[in-house]
Amino acid sequence: LEHVLVCVCVCVVSICVLCSKMDAPPSYYRATSLSSGVQAPQHQIKLSTTAKERELYDNLSDLYSIIVTMDRLEKAYIRDSCPAKEYTPACQKLIAQFKTSQKLLFPTEDPSYVYDFMQQYRLDCRAAVDRLLSGRPATYVHGHMEAHNQGTTETAVECTTLFITTMDALNLKMVAVDNIQLLLQDLLDSLNKISTLPDSYEGKQKINAWLSTLARMRASDELDEDQVRQMHFDLESAFSSFTKSFKSR
Repeated sequence: LEHVLVCVCVCVVSICVLCSKMDAPPSYYRATSLSSGVQAPQHQIKLSTTAKERELYDNLSDLYSIIVTMDRLEKAYIRDSCPAKEYTPACQKLIAQFKTSQKLLFPTEDPSYVYDFMQQYRLDCRAAVDRLLSGRPATYVHGHMEAHNQGTTETAVECTTLFITTMDALNLKMVAVDNIQLLLQDLLDSLNKISTLPDSYEGKQKINAWLSTLARMRASDELDEDQVRQMHFDLESAFSSFTKSFKSR
């Protein structure tokens, strides 16, 4: 037994001496091959060398993940895997995150920057990006938003108030995009609560068209005189049709 222990000790000492004489491995090297036979670098690849570059890559990855997530959400909603009451808040959250990401990465909110980003990183999520750029969930656009008291007199009064408030804002020259967009969105939300509106009612289509136009503008922009006049005309027409639809019931 003592002889065996002595031999083991001698071997350990010999190995230690041999290792101490070997050169240390270089900091950048290729090591053993993988099972597929492909050589893999055993080092950490750095995409950035400065804090500013690292922040840029973080912001790019955030935008990428938002677009992919929205794509999955849209498909889940289309396939009825995600109910409207869960889809709507999730979609609103992604839209808000997308708007913030746009401001961090691009000089303006021009959609071409987003499409260039998709092409560069080979993203095939056109429907998701269109939803993000529109700024509104599908439940708002198509009137499938679930809400309480649909078709009630209380909701009709709410719509009437919003119609009048929005038209008064135009008359008072309160025509900044952020102000008008909020009023129109509230009006559309209220209209979507009324399931008894006839299919021929064009008011929601006109409001949707204006919201799409405003979504392409900056919050600080203001409507010009022609836009104010046309919007006021569209709202008057929509309000007239709205009141007639309730009188005919």
